[in-house]
Amino acid sequence: MLAEQRHQYILSQVARNGALSVADLVRELHVSRETIRRDLNALAARGLLVTTHGGALSSDRREPALDVREAANAHAKRAIGERAAALVPDGASIIVDSGSTTHAVARALTNRHRLTVYTNDWRIALLLGRRNDNRVTLLGGELSDHEEATFGLDTVQQLAQYHADYAFVGAGGITAEGHLTDYSRMVAEVRGQMLAAAGCAVIVADHSKFGRVTPVRISGFERTRFVITEQEPDRAIARAIAARGPELLVV
Repeated sequence: MLAEQRHQYILSQVARNGALSVADLVRELHVSRETIRRDLNALAARGLLVTTHGGALSSDRREPALDVREAANAHAKRAIGERAAALVPDGASIIVDSGSTTHAVARALTNRHRLTVYTNDWRIALLLGRRNDNRVTLLGGELSDHEEATFGLDTVQQLAQYHADYAFVGAGGITAEGHLTDYSRMVAEVRGQMLAAAGCAVIVADHSKFGRVTPVRISGFERTRFVITEQEPDRAIARAIAARGPELLVV
């Protein structure tokens, strides 16, 4: 395949998925890692994408808007939410991250009673609060421009004061090497603190997150108990996740 053909393929894939990994491109295009790196650097020099450690991002590095994410893979997210909620008994304490998949978890928890809930997503707070004797704490911080949620140092510091039985946390991507990643440093910090604050930390992610590389690593993946998804990732990614520690639950 000629360089220009590879470039067109890379650009079409990054436009479709938002991010790519070098490992995936090596496998799909049957060329060396050095060749892929040169291709990515050439495209980055033209402003057509952004290179990262291990891959590339669309030149628009922002996470898609919440309404776009909720419409994407809605059936899968509902199934993931129901499986995640099945872990939670009445009376449990939970941390629930903001996002479309975690919102599906919260919807599946509306028949639980006496939950203690910590969340930075005000929609989730309203969904689970004032019902079934639940107690809900809405975490403080700066209101996001793109999420119905709070983030920031205040959010991280408040989370450090709590410990919950379960945490349900989203992610921007799970790389081919088994790293949990996100779009911004502060969101990654909040999610890392959520994982650290739970006895049983759970990542909820539909299949589109596998192989996606976003700019910032989330700490604490090795403390995660489960990754819940609706579709088995390829064997290399499944092995990489297992090597980090979490068990993969496919609904």
